[in-house]
Amino acid sequence: MLTGRQAHIVEGDARAVRIDRGYGPFGAAAEQNAEAQAALAALISDDGELWIVEGEPWPVPAGASEVKRAVLAQMVAEGPPPEPRPNDPDIVALTDADAAEMAALADHAKPGPWGPKTHLYGPFFGVRENGRLLAMAGQRMLMPGMAEVSGVSTWADCRGRGLARALIGHVMRAMVARGEQPFLHSYADNAGAIALYEALGFRIRREVHVLVLAKR
Repeated sequence: MLTGRQAHIVEGDARAVRIDRGYGPFGAAAEQNAEAQAALAALISDDGELWIVEGEPWPVPAGASEVKRAVLAQMVAEGPPPEPRPNDPDIVALTDADAAEMAALADHAKPGPWGPKTHLYGPFFGVRENGRLLAMAGQRMLMPGMAEVSGVSTWADCRGRGLARALIGHVMRAMVARGEQPFLHSYADNAGAIALYEALGFRIRREVHVLVLAKR
């Protein structure tokens, strides 16, 4: 992600990079040697965090402190995306005009890191009712031939209506139409979310490890 199609919104150099702070806190180092780790630590905001996602647990660089660690299930869609269902809600494209509502929904639902530019990662879609944004979903990481479903959020009083299922399916179909394979991440202990994703055709590819860093 950080060195490919989205490199235009990245800062850093060959030793370590991070996404534009407005988009979120993700970063990576090329190696675990002292020089790369120092470059990684230098990319941590004074008042923010840096999230490292790797196949194996990552060490804490000198000058940084560990905020938390977690294990994610990385899931990849197999086969065609699910077809719309007759009772699916109307789905609309979200734009800059919806940014404040999207941020409020993300703050409530906690789908993952959300910043003032996160909605600009790519197409986001939502469900509205009487003008209120009830739920949303979109994309984040773009890999060669793949796109990540992300930002899946629903207000608590609107859950149980199939909104997330409908939105994820819509996002998946848009990705496949562009020739991309959908993938996503879920906390490995979130059995409910994983069951939903499996019902939509996703299968667990592997576990990956998250390290959240802050300045020491």
